[in-house]
Amino acid sequence: MSNEKLEQLRGDLDNVNLEILELINKRAGLVQEIGQLKLKQGVNRFDPERERQMLNLILENNEGPFEDSTIQHLFKQIFSASLELQKDDNRKALLVSRKKKQEDTIVKLGPVEVGGSEPLLVAGPCSVESYEQVRQVGEALKANGITLLRGGAFKPRTSPYDFQGLGVEGLKILRRVADELGLIVVSEIITPADIEMAEEYLDVIQIGARNMQNFELLKTAGRVKTPVLLKRGLSATIEEFIHAAEYIVSGGNSQVMLCERGIRTYEKATRNTLDISAVPILKQETHLPVFVDVTHSTGRRDLLLPTAKAALAVGADGVMVEVHPDPAVALSDAKQQLDIPQFNEFLKNLRASGLYRENAAAVQ
Repeated sequence: MSNEKLEQLRGDLDNVNLEILELINKRAGLVQEIGQLKLKQGVNRFDPERERQMLNLILENNEGPFEDSTIQHLFKQIFSASLELQKDDNRKALLVSRKKKQEDTIVKLGPVEVGGSEPLLVAGPCSVESYEQVRQVGEALKANGITLLRGGAFKPRTSPYDFQGLGVEGLKILRRVADELGLIVVSEIITPADIEMAEEYLDVIQIGARNMQNFELLKTAGRVKTPVLLKRGLSATIEEFIHAAEYIVSGGNSQVMLCERGIRTYEKATRNTLDISAVPILKQETHLPVFVDVTHSTGRRDLLLPTAKAALAVGADGVMVEVHPDPAVALSDAKQQLDIPQFNEFLKNLRASGLYRENAAAVQ
């Protein structure tokens, strides 16, 4: 008789377990609905006040035999799992997410495709200083079948006393050289008010590391059709980087390229620490093209070639490197820029590795 009672109780326990499972999944469905509403409203997923209200209500109705501390622990585990569920749903909802779009985004820039089968090179001076300087670099790019010319006209600098760039005049110089040589211009814009002007002079708008979370700038960039190269912030997590890109894409501009440029760590051997693992992560998590800026991540000429090889080996769609006719007299970042003979040698060795070759469509 006792065995029959035991089996009955076990059966009752199984039924209760199934009821709990059904209720937990029902709760999960409600949590997902709430998460979708929060996403649309731009509200934070985690609300500590709401969690406290729920716990208080539960504890007020706890009649045992579990102690309040045990009940609180159990429900906090359920709350934590629910928060993760919302997080996963929100990731799936992101327009830049690989879960939203399986195929790679291809950004077309004139005769070249970013995110296609062949990796690309973006090169040019840190700062635009003169027409002659940019022209020399442009001719070196042209001779090597490279079409993407970068150069800084607006320079957000750590020190207010450092060279801040030529501004609009710098953009005009870039545009003039690009038109003369058939190149594509990439340059940084630092304020939303300059976006409209940028469309006149630039083929690609760069949003730099210090502006990765300049949300008004991101929103404005999302309202134009000009492709955007978005750099990762100095201390930004990959999740924050992806959400910054989402600001642009959700605004209507799907032509976004990401750029890993090194993050700030305790290490002082290099200017920043190149997070090479970010490349495959970004390629898995998003469908956007990914560049690596080897110049700003290392700050060392002797590391540009090996880090460029590493970037391409892990799947980067391109590499960014800085080139100056005479780095010793450069107005910014003199120690990390290649001169033109060094740049030619860099390209020779990069091609010899089999990881890069000039884009055939780019050679006029």
